[in-house]
Amino acid sequence: MNDFLIYGAYGFTGKLIARKAHEKGLAPLLAGRDEEKTKEIATELGLPWRAFSLGDSQSLDEALKGKKAVIHAAGPYSATAKPMVEACLRNGVHYLDITGELEVFEYLATLDSQAKEKGIALVPGTGFDVVPTDCLAAHLKEQLPDAHLLELAFKGGSNMSRGTALTMLENIHKGGAVRRDGAITKVPGAWRTREIPYRKDKSSLSVSIPWGDVSTAYHSTGIPNIIVYTATSPKSLKMMRLMRHIGWLLKGGPLKSVAEKQIRKKVKGPDDEARKNNRCYVWGEVKNHDGEVKQAVLETPEAYRLTAESALLAAQKIMQSKDKSGFMTPSMAFGKDYVLEIEGAERKDL
Repeated sequence: MNDFLIYGAYGFTGKLIARKAHEKGLAPLLAGRDEEKTKEIATELGLPWRAFSLGDSQSLDEALKGKKAVIHAAGPYSATAKPMVEACLRNGVHYLDITGELEVFEYLATLDSQAKEKGIALVPGTGFDVVPTDCLAAHLKEQLPDAHLLELAFKGGSNMSRGTALTMLENIHKGGAVRRDGAITKVPGAWRTREIPYRKDKSSLSVSIPWGDVSTAYHSTGIPNIIVYTATSPKSLKMMRLMRHIGWLLKGGPLKSVAEKQIRKKVKGPDDEARKNNRCYVWGEVKNHDGEVKQAVLETPEAYRLTAESALLAAQKIMQSKDKSGFMTPSMAFGKDYVLEIEGAERKDL
């Protein structure tokens, strides 16, 4: 199968997806903005490649010609999603990405009718952002159809990549967000904390964050009130609360530039051993107005490993489908049990 494109193929996660495709005997076209870096990963894997920026619409259209799908792996998606998805609409190519950015999910949802007219699917968040949490949300909705409150949480097991860190820096000044009565509502950073039982024998301090499911879980389930948490430490929680007051300093200017340089210099992402051996834990809870509660937990492979496998599997599924079009979350596109198709993922109702 060589009829899809991976853009951002030389980034940390892009390389993982490209290598996984090569392992499976697939031959996607690899692309990215930097010619030297794109050529390097393509030469390593013996795959075709092109180098161009997303601002070069002619080169982008040429690269998408004859392709069925694109896995967009170049963030921050607040800057890169629009030109790529517009090109996909022009060329009738399915769009998938690995974003976790709220605004991007909401933007793509507004393109639902256009995508349906073109007969293409828009499926953002096909990695750890937001496959496990989205599938768990859909599962819990099935357990309690009249739920009015959904709370999700996750606990990772490895360091973040450079791209993830840069995206966090890009959005740190925006504070937090929850879904309240159907609407995305801004709240202070680190707005709420909760002890979450990710594993039977241990609970962890967790803090609310503006995770992608504040958008996607609403589209997947229709549950009007949603909060998402991540495990944290008291020290990190203190720093997150400090960001309420000084986060605006990182919106732009010299301080942001310094932070970017430090991230590019020091952040490398999890090594091979961490990706192979570490595990992630996801927890979810739904409640209805009668006070009934349902909970479930999900254990998955390490986040970046899951992302590479899930994004590639999603692209294969969407290209093989003949009837999927419009905006879809992962669970909408592939069902609530999609995450269980990833080797090593296990779900348990509590």
